[in-house]
Amino acid sequence: MNLRDILRIDYLLLLPVLILMTLGVLFIYSSGVNSDGVLVSNEYLRQIIWAFAGLTAAVTLSLINYRKFYNFSIYIYIISLIPLLYTLLFGHVIYNAARWLRIGSFGVQMSEFVKISVIILLARYLADTDRNRETFSRFLVSCVIVFIPMGIVLLQPDLGTALVYVAILLTMMFMSGIAMRYVMFMVSCIALTGIFLVLPLWQTFILQRTLPFLAVLTSIRIVIITVLFFVLIAAIALFGYIKYKKRYFFWVVYISAIIVFSISVSYVARVVLKNYQIMRLIVFLDPNVDPRGAGWNIIQSVTAIGAGGFAGQGYLQGTQSHYRFLPEQSTDFIFSIFSEETGFLGGLFIFSMYLLICNRLLAIMKTVVDPFARYICAGLAGMYSFHFIINVGMTMGIMPITGLPLLFMSYGGSSVMTSMIGIGLALSIFIRRYNR
Repeated sequence: MNLRDILRIDYLLLLPVLILMTLGVLFIYSSGVNSDGVLVSNEYLRQIIWAFAGLTAAVTLSLINYRKFYNFSIYIYIISLIPLLYTLLFGHVIYNAARWLRIGSFGVQMSEFVKISVIILLARYLADTDRNRETFSRFLVSCVIVFIPMGIVLLQPDLGTALVYVAILLTMMFMSGIAMRYVMFMVSCIALTGIFLVLPLWQTFILQRTLPFLAVLTSIRIVIITVLFFVLIAAIALFGYIKYKKRYFFWVVYISAIIVFSISVSYVARVVLKNYQIMRLIVFLDPNVDPRGAGWNIIQSVTAIGAGGFAGQGYLQGTQSHYRFLPEQSTDFIFSIFSEETGFLGGLFIFSMYLLICNRLLAIMKTVVDPFARYICAGLAGMYSFHFIINVGMTMGIMPITGLPLLFMSYGGSSVMTSMIGIGLALSIFIRRYNR
């Protein structure tokens, strides 16, 4: 540890982070002011404390050689899973999800911190197997590393956070050179599962008439027959591939596996999803299906963003937030408040700050000689960009409501500390980017 390393910190990465955290505090304060101009919440004070704690953690980590985490990656991973399991079994239930660990009067969302341990362990594994880039075993082990904590998070249930793990996995696999056919297999399965999950809901609640061909997704008998049919095709094609080594047999197995997985998982998802999760998908398709219930959040958020116009209504002058029309306005919908008071120009500025953060992470990736460091930066870039795209898309009504915070800006100690720990790792890598 060398204090002179502080002078070598990547300030082009740290500066947009500090700007976003400062804006977050300012607009969390704004969210606490009511229509009479009276401050009714002290959330901004807690956010200031967390911001300073996060900044301290980031600077401290920048002074520590990131390679130390290489040797302890498996222990960090296992130790982080223990409180995550405890949270699943005994966690404090908030918004129908047992995902908070109570420490005195504070709540800790362990699934946020586990993202960092997953990135570190997966980076080590990908670095250790860099010479065997396109092997199936590399793809399979990478999935296992990520799917274990992701499965625990899904059981809480917290679908939004679970999807972040998928984004981290896909980004790191792509950057590590894992064969694109494996990456595209996962992308195709996720995309097709989402479509198959949404189509029956669209048919029932929006179209409001039955389409016969969608019975393949809703009737358990037809689902089983369809799945068995494609399993049989895949088995025959697999036999053909093993015996004759023809490439087209492989692609028949590949496509059949995607269809089997997507149909099966989408049907199971409709059975196990909670009512509030199903309603989130329905109101994403059309918020006016339930305008005073599940669709209220999206409608009010879009109204707030639209009310901002080009230059905004001015700081502390927003109506949607101060009249309390906008729920969860200091957490999930902080971007809505910001856009109402700063307008299109303010939103464009936020876009540019996140773009700068991700651009700096990619720039560090290009300069580092250590693959372990490179893959850590890839995972962090995937995490930050996914949070931004989903949260902002959610507030605009172009993404389903998932409850993901806008990192650096949304109220919450767990998200602030996790995002700043990630920045600390990136700063440490930048300082030692030419070391191996």
